[in-house]
Amino acid sequence: MRRGVLITVLAVVAFAAIVIARLPASWVVPAPPSAISCATVDGSIWSGTCGGLVSQGAALGDLVWEIHALRLLTGKLSANIVLTRPTGSVRGDFDVGLDKSVTARNVLADFPLDQDVMSLLPRNLRTVHGNAHADITFAHVVKNIVTQLQGHIELHDLEDRGQDVLPLGNYSLTFPGGSGDPTGQLQDLGGPLAVQGTVRLTQDMPGFELQGYITPRADAAPALLNQLQYLGSPDAQGRRQFGTTVSF
Repeated sequence: MRRGVLITVLAVVAFAAIVIARLPASWVVPAPPSAISCATVDGSIWSGTCGGLVSQGAALGDLVWEIHALRLLTGKLSANIVLTRPTGSVRGDFDVGLDKSVTARNVLADFPLDQDVMSLLPRNLRTVHGNAHADITFAHVVKNIVTQLQGHIELHDLEDRGQDVLPLGNYSLTFPGGSGDPTGQLQDLGGPLAVQGTVRLTQDMPGFELQGYITPRADAAPALLNQLQYLGSPDAQGRRQFGTTVSF
């Protein structure tokens, strides 16, 4: 009798494991008009695709995921994620902990600084457009605050599209990692402005502190030169010091 009960229990467990392993993603991924939804879904909850991902009305692209099931035993949801859209892509390995912290590794991203992206920034920065490339080795985020960051970010073809189209140039930002507030080295990669500075991501509140020196080059537009006057008089090397704090 006991043997029969044991066989029945094992059969039920095995059946449940098979169902979970092959559970179609379409059974759990919401469809429109949910806040987060997919136009099409294929595969399982462990390995699947979401075509036409939409979040809060914004079209994000097509998502492919591969969840590492065994890592659930460590209390983390771990997955390799690839998000593609006509204008760019993001791919990498992500861990989500029970405390809602997010750890990202080996993230490669190429995307335009368009209206969807810039809407996440303070209003006075939303007129800046361009293209971004990120190669992030490691990042750790707790309660929407970046506590650790190691990687390299490049911004290309930046321009201010406020009243007029004003070219701003190309820049790189390198975060070496380590303890304390993540601090990156900022420098230009060519353009109308020579820039050297630092960007520190603040942990007491989401935001960043930017400071450094800026020098106009010969091809700087007159409108850009006029804006630099607000930074005060240049030093003996023609540099002007700048600094600002931005909170999200």
